[in-house]
Amino acid sequence: MAITKYATAHWSGGLKDGKGEISTQSGSLKNQPYGFNTRFEDRPGTNPEELLGAAHAACFAMALSGILGGAGLTATSLDTKSEIVLEKQGEGFTITAAKLTLEADIPNATESQFRELAEKAKAGCPVSKLFNATITLDAKLKA
Repeated sequence: MAITKYATAHWSGGLKDGKGEISTQSGSLKNQPYGFNTRFEDRPGTNPEELLGAAHAACFAMALSGILGGAGLTATSLDTKSEIVLEKQGEGFTITAAKLTLEADIPNATESQFRELAEKAKAGCPVSKLFNATITLDAKLKA
């Protein structure tokens, strides 16, 4: 079974003075602005790295939910953050790392079981597999 989803990007102008818009198939993003200033200067709008971070956090949480279910556990909450690191390398830029931070409330989970299942989700999440970068995980189980 293959699932295909899409997003579109429109760009006009040069790198620093140009403007772009991103839209998603679902319509959750529609003509969302992006550009040099939203990527490198923290101006309003989005950028590829935060979109990758959102995709990674969501994918990881869903993967972990499935893995927990297989172990007979159900999370009350999985709060996940994915930080995407973009670094200048040579003439261009490279995504060098993705850092997942998870705070989870999972009734009846032991600390060791939680860590094992979270690591399994980190490695198995389809978005994690997409990155050619170091992916770290800082996971905390709520007491």
